[in-house]
Amino acid sequence: MIRSSAAAAVAVLAAVSVAACGSGDTAELTGNQDISGTVTVFAAASLTETFTELGKQFEAAHPGVEVVYSFGASSALAEQISQGAPADVFASAAPKNMQQVRDKGEVTVEPVTFVRNRLEIAVPKGNPGHITGLADFGKTEPKLALCADQVPCGAAAETVFEAAGITPQPDTREQDVKAVLTKVTLGEVDAALVYRTDVKAAEDEVEGIDFAESAEAVNDYPVAPLAHAPNAAAAAAFVAFVTSDQAEQVFDAAGFDTP
Repeated sequence: MIRSSAAAAVAVLAAVSVAACGSGDTAELTGNQDISGTVTVFAAASLTETFTELGKQFEAAHPGVEVVYSFGASSALAEQISQGAPADVFASAAPKNMQQVRDKGEVTVEPVTFVRNRLEIAVPKGNPGHITGLADFGKTEPKLALCADQVPCGAAAETVFEAAGITPQPDTREQDVKAVLTKVTLGEVDAALVYRTDVKAAEDEVEGIDFAESAEAVNDYPVAPLAHAPNAAAAAAFVAFVTSDQAEQVFDAAGFDTP
C-alpha cells in the first residue's frame, strides 16, 4: 500500500504540473480532483499563519478534505519524517532540511520553491532596549534571543552575523522562530532575529527594524509531497494549491517574496 501511494503521488503531481503549464491558477485545476480524507502537512513554524489560511481555502475547494498541520522547526520536522512519522506533505524553511528528507528516500519528486523569506530585528513595542541595528547583537547589555543554530532561522542568523563581522551574544536560543518571537512579545528580551513575516504577523505587538545584511541570508522554502503519503492524491493537490496564483496572494500579503 505504501508503494502504490508513492506512485500515485508522483502521477498526480505530474499531471497537475503539466496542466499548470497552461494556466496561472492551479486552484482551478485542483478543484476537480476527486480527493477526500485527511491531508497531514508538516510545515515550518514561520508558515503558521499563511498555511492556516490556505488550509481553510483548500478545504473550501475540497469539501471532503480536512487539512491537519504540524508546525515546528524544519530540522525537527525533517527528523520526525525520517523516523517514519506519518505525513503527506513537507514544507521546509530551508532546502537543507528538505534534502535531509530526500536523502532518506521520503521525497522522490523534485521539491518546488514556493516562497522566500529574510530576517528582521524584532523589538517590543516602543523599543525599550533602544535597539538601533544588528550591531546591538554583539553587545552584552541588551537581552537578546536567537533561533538555535540547527534550525533555518538560526542558520540564517549565523550567516548575517558572519557577513557583518559580529559575534552575537544571545541570552537564549529557542527551538523555532515562533518561540523566539514570543520572547519579544512577552517583553522577556530587548531584541530578537526572526523572519520579517513573523514581525508582520505579530502586528502591533512588536516593531521591526530592517538591516542591510539580511540580504545575505534569504531562505528558500521548498514544498513536496512525501513518498509514503497516506493520502497521496490530496498531498499532490495541496502542493499544487500552495504554488497557485491564489496562494501567492496570501504569501504576498504576509510579506513573503515569491520566486
